[in-house]
Amino acid sequence: MRILIVGFGDVATRLAPLLTPQFRVYGLIRDRNKAALLRELGVTPVLGDLDARQTLVRVGGLADCVVHLAPPPPSGPGDPRTRHLLAALSAGAGGEYSRSGESAHCHVVYVSTTGVYGDCGGAWVNECRAPHPGNERGRRRLDAETALRAWVQSAPAHRSVSILRAPGIYAADRLPIARLKAGLPALSPEEDSYSNHIHADDLARAVMAALFRGRNGRVYNTCDDAPLRMGEYFDAVADRFGLARPARISRQQAERDLPESLLSFMRESRRLDNGRMRRELRLDLAYPTVASMLAGLTDLAVRGALSAPDDIRPR
Repeated sequence: MRILIVGFGDVATRLAPLLTPQFRVYGLIRDRNKAALLRELGVTPVLGDLDARQTLVRVGGLADCVVHLAPPPPSGPGDPRTRHLLAALSAGAGGEYSRSGESAHCHVVYVSTTGVYGDCGGAWVNECRAPHPGNERGRRRLDAETALRAWVQSAPAHRSVSILRAPGIYAADRLPIARLKAGLPALSPEEDSYSNHIHADDLARAVMAALFRGRNGRVYNTCDDAPLRMGEYFDAVADRFGLARPARISRQQAERDLPESLLSFMRESRRLDNGRMRRELRLDLAYPTVASMLAGLTDLAVRGALSAPDDIRPR
């Protein structure tokens, strides 16, 4: 089986070693300087740019499965990158690596965001809840989901898609250390929003599970077992790393003093039900809670994270 990974960042780097022992894996990259890293991982690099549709001819007919990890553009109402990818996949066997003449089934696993739900007022949310994104970031992700569903429906005998909606991704090197060092405040407990998390390793394992167990057209809340108030998350990280807990402020003060990039997350509150992920993907989380990950960090890892740049990546 051939698998194409689109969007070769941190999660793809964690996913590749799970796949390469058994499968032929390709990685779409636009920076040829990344090719050596992919080869070290046992991945065949394929050059192409999702922002330039004409460069994607090589992916046509290339893979039986596609893992779509690439984010939408940082602005605009939709996700043309996903539409460019789907157009290239629809072109069929035409690339230099393609299986000439074959008309095979293609299964796509797309990692979306739980931001498509919008603000849910702290309610528990399962996959039956209708999406209602409250910002352009969420609307772009929903546009990608819509495009994928339409692509499958246009040729249902040959295409399928499973969608993983992921919340905040974290790992030892993906924690809000710089935010804590900068002394940015959090909301007061009585006004704080719920946030949800998934460890990057568990997300990679969820993608692997969805490749083989994901049902067509199915959405999976891909998160850990313990939603946290946002301030609780920051407090837990601060305590483990010996940093000062953030000051707490009112929502009114936050709206006045904090940048929009932070406020957009504070305005949304939901608690995700991951039961479908547990049942259908049969995923046993390595890190069922943020606390379990923090407790397992060695002192060396703590020192390393304190000296590294912060890595907050919006979902």
